Amino acid sequence: MKYWFIYENRSGFKLGKMCKVLEVSRSGYHKYLRSQMSQRRIENIQIAEEIKRIYKNKHGRYGSPRIYEEMRKDGKKINKKRIARLMRINKIRAITKRKYKATTNSAHYKPVAENLLNQKFKVAELNKIWVSDITYIWTKEGWLYLAIILDLYSRRIVGWSMSENISANMVSSAIGQALINRSPVEDMIFHSDRGSQYASEVVKSLLQQNKITPSMSGKGNCYDNAVAESFFHTLKVELIYTKTYATRDEAKNDIFEYIEIFYNRERRHSAIKYLSPVDFENRNIKLVA
Repeated sequence: MKYWFIYENRSGFKLGKMCKVLEVSRSGYHKYLRSQMSQRRIENIQIAEEIKRIYKNKHGRYGSPRIYEEMRKDGKKINKKRIARLMRINKIRAITKRKYKATTNSAHYKPVAENLLNQKFKVAELNKIWVSDITYIWTKEGWLYLAIILDLYSRRIVGWSMSENISANMVSSAIGQALINRSPVEDMIFHSDRGSQYASEVVKSLLQQNKITPSMSGKGNCYDNAVAESFFHTLKVELIYTKTYATRDEAKNDIFEYIEIFYNRERRHSAIKYLSPVDFENRNIKLVA
C-alpha cells in the first residue's frame, strides 16, 4: 500500500481519481501520509511555516539571525543552524544586498570641525553622540533627499527631514526635529561628514545655540561615519531598491513608515542585542531607574 501511494502521487495521478480507485477517502489518504512522517519531519514543516510567516510579516527583510530572535521572543527554542538550513531548503532569503554609493560634497572652503568621534561607535549614554548623513532617492518626479540624525547609543533615528533640494536648511530641520524629540546631555557631540551643508553657518549656529559640539569625519574616510551610512544602506536594501516611486510624496510616505514604524520600533539590530532601538531604550531606561 505504501509504495502504491508514493508511486501514484509522484507519477502525477490525480488524487481524487486515485482515492476512488483504491476506495479510500482523501482524509484517510492524508492521515496515512502523516503517519509515515517522522516527528522530526513534522516539526520541520511546522518550523518552516513559522519562518514563512515571520518572513512575510517583515516584508522579506529578515534573514536567519533575526528570524531566530523573533522565534526566541515567542518562547520557541529552535537552533539557529536549523532555521538557516530550513530557509535554504525552502529558498527563503533576506532581500539581496547592493553596494552603497556615498555622496558627500566636501569640495568647499568652509571651516571643518575636528574628528572627535574617531570611529568610537559604542556609547554608554543616551543623547551623548548623534551622527548624521544625507542620501538621495530617485522618483519619476526627480530626486528626493533625506537627512537623518541617529543616536549612537540606541541606533534610533531621532530626527529626519526630506526635501527635493539638498541644502543646509534640510539638515537644520532634521536637527530641529531631534531637539524637539530629545534632550541632549552636557558636552554632546554631533558627528557628520565634511559636506558643505554640515559646514554651513546655519548648522553651526544651531549647534552652538544648543551647546552641541560638532565633529566631522576625516577627509575621504567614509568609515568615520559608518553607522549613519550603514543605516542608509539598510534603508535602500530593505525598501528603496524594492520600489519604483512615481512621486516624491509616495517615497516620503514609505520612508516615514519605514523609519518610524518599522526601523525604530520593530527592526532587530545586531549592535544592540537584536532589540529594536525603542525596545533597547525602554529596557535600559528601566534598568537605570
